[in-house]
Amino acid sequence: MLKQISRLAKRCQQVLGGKPRQAVGELRRHPARDLGLNEKAISSAAIKVLSRLHQQGYQACLVGGGVRDLLLGRHPKDFDVATDARPEEVREIFRNSRIIGRRFKLVHVRFGREIIEVATFRGSSDNGKGDRHLKGGRLVRDNVYGSIEDDAQRRDFTVNALYYDYASKEVLDFANGLDDLNRRRLCLIGKPEQRYQEDPVRMLRAVRFAAKLGLEMDSSVREPIPKMAGQLADIAPARLFDEMLKLFMAGHAEATWRMLVEHGLFQQLFPQTWASMEQRERHDLLLQALRNTDERIRQGKPVTPGFLAAALLWYPYQDRYQQLLDEGCKPHDAMHEAAEQVITRQVRRLAIPRRFTTMTREIWLLQPRFRHHAGKRAWRLLEHPRFRAAYDFLLLRGLEEEDCAREAAWWTETQQLEGGALKKRLTPPRKRRKPRASTAERDG
Repeated sequence: MLKQISRLAKRCQQVLGGKPRQAVGELRRHPARDLGLNEKAISSAAIKVLSRLHQQGYQACLVGGGVRDLLLGRHPKDFDVATDARPEEVREIFRNSRIIGRRFKLVHVRFGREIIEVATFRGSSDNGKGDRHLKGGRLVRDNVYGSIEDDAQRRDFTVNALYYDYASKEVLDFANGLDDLNRRRLCLIGKPEQRYQEDPVRMLRAVRFAAKLGLEMDSSVREPIPKMAGQLADIAPARLFDEMLKLFMAGHAEATWRMLVEHGLFQQLFPQTWASMEQRERHDLLLQALRNTDERIRQGKPVTPGFLAAALLWYPYQDRYQQLLDEGCKPHDAMHEAAEQVITRQVRRLAIPRRFTTMTREIWLLQPRFRHHAGKRAWRLLEHPRFRAAYDFLLLRGLEEEDCAREAAWWTETQQLEGGALKKRLTPPRKRRKPRASTAERDG
């Protein structure tokens, strides 16, 4: 990443020279080839959308993270298109599309499993003919359209306000985004307090981009966050869950977590976990879970929010389980009740889908069963669909609990056995029968 940014910095210096920082809305055009942007790295689906819109007489540009990542030599996961065509006009051009969203109207154009998101240029002011609504300073609906210059001012960060004009093969920079990429700096467009007030999720996005791209948040971006973090409580739980996936499942989970904690944002997303962590000196389980998630993503292996949720909520689950035991609840009942209460409270803040919370609950409830080393219980555990996930979680617990480390070592050895050796290991020892007394002994 540092080498990629360094290469971009050299290209930007050659192109920009010693030009002073531009004002937002001031356009600078740069031939894409001079910046090293490789059009071949753009998906064929995105090219089709850009080409078709251009053929129909509309302006169409790649925008946002796709352009930013292409300039950094990365492979974008998604390609977003901005155009002067209205959503209804885009829908007429592409039969394989549908209009979505109330807060922001967008068009999703589907090509097999790939979706290209197309947005109409946003307007910076409403003359009364548009559809913009603010509630308490928060932008709850914004379907006011304008020019590409207006659209750039509506973007959140300067590095996301870069456009690749498919027709002219140029990168359009309206907000000094190229220079900020060069300096590895994350800057907001507009007044930070106002932008966070409009949409508090921008605070999470600031952390995500800083951790993902190795950018340093400008002081104006960083300083308002701790005092405004509480506004995340007003964001829809479903939207916060989507943001959680982007924060923790993009290959930078550990760095992101540390920044969230530093800026008072993790506490807002996982209040139960934060309260439990404050009572503990060690957080090895959670940190290693985040590191493992990053490593699996780097290796191209699958990751699941269910396992991550099990790690993120383990401490409050353990605390609540112990509280229920202290209140006289039976262990089996305490386990189920603690899991239900902790998950229910968390879902009110982040709407984690049931298919993931079910996995979280099963991972927790399988943990005590690792104490059984023989007989039907051991066989059933080994054959359980969640065995592998529960075993991986046991390994994490072993970082903090010696008993769990011993159990994990035993089950690690067991999984390496096959056939008769495995059967012998899981077969309980036969009880020795006492020798029958002789007739004389019984009569005596």
